Amino acid sequence: MIPDLATFPALRAWQRKALVEYLRRRSPDFLAVATPGAGKTTFALRIAAELLADGSVERVTVVAPTEHLKIQWARAAAAVGIQLDPAFRNSDEYASRDFHGVVITYAQVGMAPQVHRKMTFTRPTLVILDEIHHAGDSRSWGDGVKAAFEPAVRRLMLTGTPFRSDDNPIPFVEYVRDGADGLPRSRSDSSYGYADALADGVVRPVIFLAYSGETRWRTSAGDELAVRLGEPMTQDVVAQAWRTALDPVGDWMPQVLRAADARLQVKRKGGIPDAAGLVIASDQQSARAYAKLLHTITGEKAVVVLSDDDGASKRIADFAESEDRWLVAVRMVSEGVDIPRLAVGVYATSASTPLYFAQAIGRFVRARRPGETASVFLPSVPHLLGLASEMEMQRDHVLGAKQKREGFDDELLERAQKSEDASGELTKKIEALSATAELDQVIFDGATFGLPALSGTPEEEEFLGLPGLLTADQVAQLLHKRQAEQVAAARRRSNAAAAASIAKGAPVAAPAPMSAGERRINLRKQLNALVAAHHHRTDLPHGKIHAELRRLCGGPPSAQATIEQLEERIATLQTL
Repeated sequence: MIPDLATFPALRAWQRKALVEYLRRRSPDFLAVATPGAGKTTFALRIAAELLADGSVERVTVVAPTEHLKIQWARAAAAVGIQLDPAFRNSDEYASRDFHGVVITYAQVGMAPQVHRKMTFTRPTLVILDEIHHAGDSRSWGDGVKAAFEPAVRRLMLTGTPFRSDDNPIPFVEYVRDGADGLPRSRSDSSYGYADALADGVVRPVIFLAYSGETRWRTSAGDELAVRLGEPMTQDVVAQAWRTALDPVGDWMPQVLRAADARLQVKRKGGIPDAAGLVIASDQQSARAYAKLLHTITGEKAVVVLSDDDGASKRIADFAESEDRWLVAVRMVSEGVDIPRLAVGVYATSASTPLYFAQAIGRFVRARRPGETASVFLPSVPHLLGLASEMEMQRDHVLGAKQKREGFDDELLERAQKSEDASGELTKKIEALSATAELDQVIFDGATFGLPALSGTPEEEEFLGLPGLLTADQVAQLLHKRQAEQVAAARRRSNAAAAASIAKGAPVAAPAPMSAGERRINLRKQLNALVAAHHHRTDLPHGKIHAELRRLCGGPPSAQATIEQLEERIATLQTL
């Protein structure tokens, strides 16, 4: 049975434009890059319906990263009259004629590419490669995908994150040499980024709440170290402080989870009654411990998803349709998993690659109604702050670029996440002793807001209590207002203290020299005030102003910038 195009749901503007481009070109390969939540599945199924209807193809094969996504794809396809078999196994060899095609995983293709090549040969086939960058996860997967689907008459590649952290080329993706470095970069045929989707109201604005605090741990040599999370330090010390903060035994995680639940409750009472939260953990042991903490804090049990099996898939589906508050997961809830009611996240993992971060944040941006926002709590680690500030940046897969390891050892963490057990090598490195949490800054649209506020104070509550339903412009206005109020309150307290000293006849002490941390906070405040003023003069978005300053002056986002870099940007902006 051919799907009825007349009953197909209306397409969004980017989907219509990409569909016209696809039908106009009629080339075998097409790469569509669209931010998570934009509707890649709907777009792909419309193309499948068009090709089935005009006889260009007789079979559809969808390749997805996980078993759970196979079920999700089959359900979405059935809703528009395309029947796909998610239960197909390599041992079946041939697909049933009861279906228009099958849904399989990259792992299935990698294990038996000859089975899928034979099926692709027998009938004209459209292959939809969902999150195509996974085909580069291993040489066997990439070779398997290439061998299995080379005979396909059409290949449609989809991704929300068209970049990788390695040099493994992605099959069927075109690479072109451009840019000053002359390195090959992936080229998309249709691109719809987060910034575009945000402007169209297709995705939610994301507010990042970064928490610092004092961390203390013991090294394998028996030495005790104590540092403030987020302060400038070596990568090794950053990694150890980061891991200490995430330890469930300290106070950092309970305090951050309590703040995240408070934010979730505000959203539930303020217009999103079914809003849910997701904690992304590094391993099984931590995930279970976080779930216990949430039970203590909320009085409700959190749903825990630990492995990619049938039971886990059902728990995700049940959670998506329920009104439960919290889900804790290691790696099941990653790219493509659709739980639109997720509105609050806690990034409680040490994974720090841009790819992983983008996939994780993509779980919270799916918009359902105007005014919904997402709030993500994360450690105040320079690399993460930079990724949060660059949410709207478009990236491509670059081959041959120098790879830089960031944060906590991502290779060890990737292995830990795949096995969902903490690596013994990691657990021997340090012994976490204590950690406390403090709201360091709020990041939105590339800009930072707020002064440090201790957990549980009215200053923290000012940011946790932002209304649940806000447009992007309203978020920016309120954050500027909150920061101005904080600065004014701090000034009043300082003036009151000075006045009290004068009244008592005591000499007024000269202002104490600011620490490096205080200077950075003060300079960030000045820079944000100048950016806001420039925005009102030019109507340019805050994020674009910050991006232009980075282009002119160089350096990382303001959340990571040094004192000298902040001073240079302030001076530059004053001349614009």
